[in-house]
Amino acid sequence: MIKNDLFLKALKGETVERPPVWMMRQAGRYLPDFMKLKEKYDFFTRCRTPELATEITVMPIEQVGTDAAILFSDILVVPQAMQIDVQMKPGLGPWIPNPIRSQKELDQVIVPDVNEELGYVYDAIKMTKQALNDEIPLIGFAGSPWTILCYVVQGQGSKNFDKAKELCFTQPQIAHSLLQKITDTTIAYLKGKVKAGVDAIQLFDSWGGMLSPTDYQKFSWQYMQQIIDALKNDIPVIAFGKGCWFALREMSQSGASALGVDWTCSAQNARYLSGGNITLQGNFDPSRLFSPPKDIKKMVHQMIDEFGKDKYIVNLGHGILPNIPVENAKAFVDAVKEY
Repeated sequence: MIKNDLFLKALKGETVERPPVWMMRQAGRYLPDFMKLKEKYDFFTRCRTPELATEITVMPIEQVGTDAAILFSDILVVPQAMQIDVQMKPGLGPWIPNPIRSQKELDQVIVPDVNEELGYVYDAIKMTKQALNDEIPLIGFAGSPWTILCYVVQGQGSKNFDKAKELCFTQPQIAHSLLQKITDTTIAYLKGKVKAGVDAIQLFDSWGGMLSPTDYQKFSWQYMQQIIDALKNDIPVIAFGKGCWFALREMSQSGASALGVDWTCSAQNARYLSGGNITLQGNFDPSRLFSPPKDIKKMVHQMIDEFGKDKYIVNLGHGILPNIPVENAKAFVDAVKEY
């Protein structure tokens, strides 16, 4: 039994004394101890070494005090397992030297044996669960198929993912085949995470908001839905689409346990658009963590008042920024605990 199960209660829609709190990218670059490890080990070494992944996952629990842990990993371990070369370049971010833009390149992409290719993730989950000692739940995650496609077709991060969209609109059959391969791999990968012991899953559709509502259904949501359908009877699933407020109604009928909301959508609109019955997660502007701690506390309390304390998980509207002072992150978490 998990001692602090506030997060799991909120996912079930149960009444709680206060909402749970965690932060996207909480195991990351704003923590000085993380930066020390970063100097020693490159990015994917940290992802692939269970001992390091465990240490990084547990760091914010000890230092900031969140109600849930999220496994330290990356959404791009999935395309790596599919035989797509993915590198992490300092100052640039993800770099794919041979982007997938033709049938010939698509033919090289495999649906892998996840235990063979991603076993290190499952080892990290088991090790992290031991380290957490049933104090709080552990979240596993994956990127949405559309978000993964954006990187592997574009070749790197982008403001508009124009090459990814061009592929979808000029060679839709290649795009859909690639999306299906990513979906099949992701389902197998996440089922492995469930088996390894995670308590919930979050799907990150970081670039969903790049698409129009019609194209979103076509190139993103239908694949997210396949993943939710495959997992929803085994584990709570949180669906987070950045910039996807227009799809909240559809998402609320998907079988997901909760929906993530970014900071551009008000609590009132999010409740209205999602039909008012599903647990929502969000949506503090990550840049607002630069505000003085006393202002952060006031804004957090206001945010909880607007969402309501039940069927609500306090979080940021996207990942925490690398240059946020640790005490400000702590003020955010403490504000929720003091509510």
